[in-house]
Amino acid sequence: MFRALRHRNYRLFFCGQIISLIGTWMQSIAQAWLVYRLTKSSLLLGLVGFAGQIPVFLFAPLGGLFADRYNRHRTIIATQTASMVLAFILAALTLLGQINRHVWEIMLLAALLGVVNAFDIPTRQAFIIEMVVPEDLINAIALNSAMFNGARVLGPSVAGILVASIGEGWCFFANGVSYIAVITGLLLMIVIPRRQPKRTVSGLESVKEGFRFVMHTGPIRALLLLLGLVSLTGMPYAVLMPVFADKILHSDARGLGLLMGSTGVGALAATLVMAARREVRGLGRWIIFASTGFGASLILFSLSRSLPLSVALLLPAGFCMLIQMASSNTLIQTMVPDALRGRVMSVYSMMFMGMAPFGALVAGALAHRLGAPLTVAIGGVACIAGSLVFGSKWPAMRGEARQLILAQGMRSGEPPEEMVGQMDALGNRQSS
Repeated sequence: MFRALRHRNYRLFFCGQIISLIGTWMQSIAQAWLVYRLTKSSLLLGLVGFAGQIPVFLFAPLGGLFADRYNRHRTIIATQTASMVLAFILAALTLLGQINRHVWEIMLLAALLGVVNAFDIPTRQAFIIEMVVPEDLINAIALNSAMFNGARVLGPSVAGILVASIGEGWCFFANGVSYIAVITGLLLMIVIPRRQPKRTVSGLESVKEGFRFVMHTGPIRALLLLLGLVSLTGMPYAVLMPVFADKILHSDARGLGLLMGSTGVGALAATLVMAARREVRGLGRWIIFASTGFGASLILFSLSRSLPLSVALLLPAGFCMLIQMASSNTLIQTMVPDALRGRVMSVYSMMFMGMAPFGALVAGALAHRLGAPLTVAIGGVACIAGSLVFGSKWPAMRGEARQLILAQGMRSGEPPEEMVGQMDALGNRQSS
């Protein structure tokens, strides 16, 4: 279950990231509560979520290009350092009482962090293969998810206590300090320089090449479309969580931390299940069941008016959400050649993180008019509908997915000749 940790670089990455991610989740919860405490507006909650994530949608293709053309190790050090600086700025503004009711300062800093994430997310995803051997890739991806959601359990709970006792600003400060751990781990790594691909085309053409591969590869296209739909319609429930904690469940920041931590517990359980897997066979079916279960859990959660029941219902929601996300990530990473990995994972980032701001904006507006429970229920119905469509299409794509996985497994670091032939054939078919 933990075999990827036998690699020194991955151990350093894992230990540093888990500390940093606890701080990141603390900041996320504290920031949402600060916005809601100052404005009491679900619309502004949605706007802050939109400001923080729309840069990922806009700039992730450029981030993917950087991941494929430049040193991934150095890029991650730069993005993590920039994130630390932004966290300290937010902490200083909050502790000095400079955040006003219009929260434009939070929106600006959230947008800047989104730009950093647009380069950080695809690069981190692509960097995993450089820290482990190919046979440990599935386990490394699962442990990455475990790390993310282990922090998701602890971070919100600690944030809820700190916000209620000493205020949001110290959560932001703690997040800034937590980046020291991951930066130290990255600096201690011994990374063999990756052979950089020859630049035979322009940057714009390289970005287009990544999009063409996704569009012409049926299984990857289907996985990303479903992930984008769930991110657009289902994931925004988290943006509305302060509204549920306050108006629906009549709780405070501690209740908000409990709700978000519950989602993390479910997701952490899912990551342990994923970490125990040694093959990708059957992951398509897991994705179908997971997206359906996620939608059903959201519908039931929207009907609850009890805090303990709501906490319980978010456990399967977190479990199903993580199963879909990690399974999709694993399948895509095993089908894509390393020469295109950064650009393809940038499209993954656009679907997973980049669609969320549109969902947050729509959810905030809908919640303002229809109420948060009905908004979340509508998102749950959309997730179920998307999983049914994906389920009807996936069986016909299994053969192509199997061939892509086999082709990628034949050679490392470059697109296998068979893959190149498939891409050329697909391109010719598209042209005709």
